[in-house]
Amino acid sequence: MKLLIYSHFFAPSTGGVETIVMSLAQGLAALRRPAGQAQFEVTVVTRTPAGAFADASLPFPVIRQPSLARLWGRMRACDVVHVAGPALTPLFLARLAGKPVVLEHHGFQCICPNGQLLIEKSGTPCPGHFMAGHHSVCMRCNSGSGWLESARLWLFTFVRRLFAARVSANITPTKWLGSLLHLPAVRCVAHGLGTQTTYKRSVKPGHIVFQGRLVTTKGCRLLLDAAELLSDQNRSFELVIIGDGPERAILEARAAGAKLREHVRFTGRIGAAQLEGEMASAAIVVIPSLGGEVFGMVVAESMLRGAPVVASDLGAFLEVVGSAGKTFRTGSAADLARRLSEFLVDPPASENLGQRGRERIVDFYGQDRMIEGHVKVYQEVMTIPRN
Repeated sequence: MKLLIYSHFFAPSTGGVETIVMSLAQGLAALRRPAGQAQFEVTVVTRTPAGAFADASLPFPVIRQPSLARLWGRMRACDVVHVAGPALTPLFLARLAGKPVVLEHHGFQCICPNGQLLIEKSGTPCPGHFMAGHHSVCMRCNSGSGWLESARLWLFTFVRRLFAARVSANITPTKWLGSLLHLPAVRCVAHGLGTQTTYKRSVKPGHIVFQGRLVTTKGCRLLLDAAELLSDQNRSFELVIIGDGPERAILEARAAGAKLREHVRFTGRIGAAQLEGEMASAAIVVIPSLGGEVFGMVVAESMLRGAPVVASDLGAFLEVVGSAGKTFRTGSAADLARRLSEFLVDPPASENLGQRGRERIVDFYGQDRMIEGHVKVYQEVMTIPRN
């Protein structure tokens, strides 16, 4: 089967979409039929420039920033088109070419104009204003960049839904996301991780780790609020904030206050070896996101490492964590502080929970399961009659 995967973002860019597309393409390219021939002929198309990245090292070709003519030619030559996120140009061309289209949703772009399911001005989760028909609320929510831009985002959400309603299959990484989309032909294929790696744990008591981009949706301000409450309770802890982003300066200034300066350390972006060291020593990994999460790769990766997890009770996180982690009320610093205190006062119980977390990821969120799920969808859409 000739498969074209279109992903606006791809290596060397880093992020959840890039990680999943790379893992999927590599896994599919490695599949073999009993006679030894490749089961899939995979091509990745992206708008991301290569920079210093060595495309030749990959087991599939990568076409970067193609012209419309070249993209059209590739569309016509493939059997199935997989679009990672509702990018309008490839969706339009694939439909024009009469190809089976699989649209994988990595965000909320088909139900929320800003794609985050978050009310920007207040930094609070959106209850679903667009789908409820509260369009004036959506317009005000996204008016920070101007009313013209807000109108563009709002209009494009309708267009994305129009295309998504006409693809052969819509893939979501969680059943929760599928329940929100209200689109036909939804298939849940969870993101998968390589579960063969074993991780050594060398826990430091009271070592709390946050890993993520320092933006509003990731909830790092809320985490500092909770850390202040822990300080007021005279808890012994160190909060390590791993990552960078536009809010870093504000967060560092906040952490320099009297209550937090002895408790908080910022690392910025760090290499893989240092990251593994920080995560191995984590007594707790906290994921306090306010919105924008359709799966939760940091949640799953942390659980795979055997680290106890405390996450906000967003629908995607609840589905991934199950009973193998702790959650708190999204946006509540007091509830987060309560959960962190429970971990801090009972380290053996938290480590037991971490072990259960690893078992859950191995059982339900392995890379092989993700690849098999996609193969099943591709085979299914090849049999669907097309207009």
